[in-house]
Amino acid sequence: MSNTDFPDDELRIEQEFIDGLYARVDALRGGTEAAVADALAQGSTPMQARLERDVLVAERSGLLAALNAVDGSLCFGRIDRTTGTTHHIGRIGIRADDAEHTPILIDWRAPVARPFYLATGHTPMGLRRRRHITTEGRAVTALHDEILDLGDEQRTGHEDPTGDAVLLAALNSARTGRMSDIVQTIQAEQDRIIRAPYRGVLVVEGGPGTGKTAVALHRAAYLLYEHRELLAKRAVLIVGPNPAFLGYIGEVLPSLGETGVLLSTVGELYPGVKATAIDTPEAAAVKGRADMADVLAAVVSDRQALPDPVIAIEHDRDVLMLDDDLVRVARERTREAKLQHNAAREHFEGHILNTLTDMVAERIGTDPYDGTNLLDASDITQIRDELAENPEVWSAIDQLWPRLTPQRLVADFLAEPDGFVSEPDAAAIRRRVTRAWTTADVPLLDEAAELLGEDDRLARAAAERERNEHIAYAQSVLDISYASRTYEFEDKEDGDPDGSEVLSAHDIIDAERMAERQEEDDHRSAAERAAADRTWAFGHIIVDEAQELSPMAWRLLMRRSPTRSMTLVGDPAQTAEAAGVGSWAGILQPYVEDRWEHTRLAVNYRTPSEIMDVAAAVVRAEHPGFEPPSSVRSTGVRPWARATDDLPGAVAKAVAELTPAEGRLAVIAPRDLHRSLAARLDGVTAGKEPDLTRTVVLLDPRQAKGLEFDSVLVVEPSRYGTSDLYVALTRATQALGIVHTGELPPALAAAF
Repeated sequence: MSNTDFPDDELRIEQEFIDGLYARVDALRGGTEAAVADALAQGSTPMQARLERDVLVAERSGLLAALNAVDGSLCFGRIDRTTGTTHHIGRIGIRADDAEHTPILIDWRAPVARPFYLATGHTPMGLRRRRHITTEGRAVTALHDEILDLGDEQRTGHEDPTGDAVLLAALNSARTGRMSDIVQTIQAEQDRIIRAPYRGVLVVEGGPGTGKTAVALHRAAYLLYEHRELLAKRAVLIVGPNPAFLGYIGEVLPSLGETGVLLSTVGELYPGVKATAIDTPEAAAVKGRADMADVLAAVVSDRQALPDPVIAIEHDRDVLMLDDDLVRVARERTREAKLQHNAAREHFEGHILNTLTDMVAERIGTDPYDGTNLLDASDITQIRDELAENPEVWSAIDQLWPRLTPQRLVADFLAEPDGFVSEPDAAAIRRRVTRAWTTADVPLLDEAAELLGEDDRLARAAAERERNEHIAYAQSVLDISYASRTYEFEDKEDGDPDGSEVLSAHDIIDAERMAERQEEDDHRSAAERAAADRTWAFGHIIVDEAQELSPMAWRLLMRRSPTRSMTLVGDPAQTAEAAGVGSWAGILQPYVEDRWEHTRLAVNYRTPSEIMDVAAAVVRAEHPGFEPPSSVRSTGVRPWARATDDLPGAVAKAVAELTPAEGRLAVIAPRDLHRSLAARLDGVTAGKEPDLTRTVVLLDPRQAKGLEFDSVLVVEPSRYGTSDLYVALTRATQALGIVHTGELPPALAAAF
């Protein structure tokens, strides 16, 4: 773009800055790619050099990933101070190569950038002007200036009298099926939450459209910036309600330069398990209750069995009888150690072997005339060793104190829950064959893992085997290296004149040390390592739709956060899961008592007032004192409702009317209607995780939680509970339609 293309100097100045900024970015990107290519070409460098190369590649690749992720609108603002200082604000920080590393672009999270979000005409915070810079790619397309120092008479021609133009443009823009960051439009109430101290538990409550999810994500980015050294090591975990939601928010943090966060559902928080099956509401409610921890403890105790009535063990042409009394003593002594089940097995083995040893010693070592013991200590040791080699002894121990895995324990319990829970609860959760796990099963697996623990001997043996394999592999590499180097030396015509320059890998490192270096060379990010480690303690945890989690799910999450550094985001009015705790005090009292902070977002940025009035009426019918968040805008478009005798046909017609020229439409319907509706909608599928980037998507109310669309069609609202209906009605940014076959719920009918 030439200078003559600019209508005024202000646009030209900003475009020149953007051009210079991207020239710097391109240089960084090109230098990074060249450095990576050069490093990768050094394949035969010594080991330490290869390690340094790997670190360089990892560091620069991280920078490259961040630059690629934020390439769209790297710079979005400028603040002009009354002192004459000017700062440009962007998604990441970029500095010059000079000795002072002068800032070129200020990271939005830096303290110097905070007035961009908080300054007002009443409290200007030292600013005379705040400028929003709108770009498309690398081209500056618009400027919006807010005058904060009313005594400053300088004007640019880009003044925004209300200061709301950029915010309203973002709210009215077409949706893409992926959440966008709000870094350019963070409001003051949101900024205070984003920058709150990371220690302790912060509860962020907000109704639909208040931006609580976006605030939580930006808080994660801010905490990683402010506490980089700590949180980069321990990682930040973000827990969402379903996989579609995680896909929806997945691009926000990369766009802010952060890629080291673990996003997960509760159903993915047990390594090696991904919940794909679906429970009935009754089963999920039973599995989610807090008393399931005691139930599983009872199940484990039940597997620490007693003989019924005896176990006969053949040994050395004799039969040893393990009866109820003998085993009970061994069991009680083992339990007194208060170890996890698998870890305690070694103690139980010792007690049983000692009991059997005493039994054999008494039979063969007692003088029949005077009853004296004829065996010495070495004889006793030999008897014990022989018993330890008897397969029947180990078969008895396996029967009485088996090694258990969490998966086997939980599957067996679900197959036969009778005797551990009431008959109605047993009927709700009984599952004869476990081919796939549900989300409610995962906290049970985690609880079982806590109760069972691991047998250290098996882990140590496995580690030793793996170490020996690494050493053997390293030795073979060194042998090949030595043979190759010797051959090369002998093949030289002149050889080595003084015999002093022939060095091989054998001369500087042995196989054991080489293997250790391989084990230490783990380039996985903290988030990747955390995902594979059930016992990982995260630096901070953010939970979205927190009101939906069951008490058992909270037990799982609290184990992942021993420091109780958490941000919980949700809205009790939207609690739909039967196992959900719903109340913040109910969630937190068992873990932190009353030591938690609560804040509320009260402004609805998503839902127009016309739609919000209808949704609020539904909740007020059940809770008369309910106060919804205040909508900041009105579209003048009223929601509508239609009755029909041909539901698929009426839905297809409504979809044709509501589908926006740009943006996304959601059809929210009971799951059992999805197949019949999808059959009438082009390109729409049922039974799979929805692709939110499609123009039209088909969801049930639970899948729609946390999402937003330009238009929404709600089908058969009378089949929803109040919270599900409230969620469905508040997903639209522009238009809402309702199609039904029977009567509308009375509160909804009264709203039209």
